[in-house]
Amino acid sequence: MRRSLVAGNWKMHGSGVMITGLLQRLVQGLGAAEDGVEVVVCPPAPYLSLSQDLLRHTGVQLGAQNVHAEAAGAYTGEVAAAMLVEFGVRFVIVGHSERRRDAGETDEQVARKCAAALKSGISPIVCVGETLEEREAGNADSVVARQVNAILQRCDDAALLNSVFAYEPVWAIGTGITATPAQAQSMHGLIRSLLRESSIDLAARTRILYGGSVSAENARALFAQSDIDGGLVGGASLRPEEFITICKSVSEQWKP
Repeated sequence: MRRSLVAGNWKMHGSGVMITGLLQRLVQGLGAAEDGVEVVVCPPAPYLSLSQDLLRHTGVQLGAQNVHAEAAGAYTGEVAAAMLVEFGVRFVIVGHSERRRDAGETDEQVARKCAAALKSGISPIVCVGETLEEREAGNADSVVARQVNAILQRCDDAALLNSVFAYEPVWAIGTGITATPAQAQSMHGLIRSLLRESSIDLAARTRILYGGSVSAENARALFAQSDIDGGLVGGASLRPEEFITICKSVSEQWKP
């Protein structure tokens, strides 16, 4: 059975004071939702230690926004998976569309990051998705298939059982536009079918999140789809009441 998962991606937002207040409100407000949904927050790297302290002995887990593919070396400004482990990080986002766009990350680089996270015992949240131009050209399926297959070719099925995928239609991120539940389900179904080609068990157990402008208003309809197991939430995760509502909207939503 697949337990619902909601991950908050805080991107490059926050301060010590803001994050302290945000986490205190989240921990206090989630309450019963923790039993039915796994909740993860991914603060900027400088605040991992602070977040670790504030989340200790709570039901909210800690994630990171990026990881390097190498274990160590002359990579100024980068963070290795083993370093994240020291801060209690359980999840890490890899291949986010903003990293692919702004840092020029390729499918191969994303796959190597995924492998590095898995080797260190961290669950990667592997982001895949198409741009508006790719969708309008009729290439959405082939783009997502290419991105997913890069992961499947690099990582073995047994290791990938600890991974999470996130479909993020790039055209819906930060635009206020959201894929309809039917559009989202169609792409999630494609991702699961690609996983099934590699392993039936992998397809059945892997959680696939929706990551395109999730809000309190659309979360329930999106998460009710058979292949959508939760969300990778951006802006709404910085608004504690809305994020709590999103988490509670998928509470106890288990899928075969």
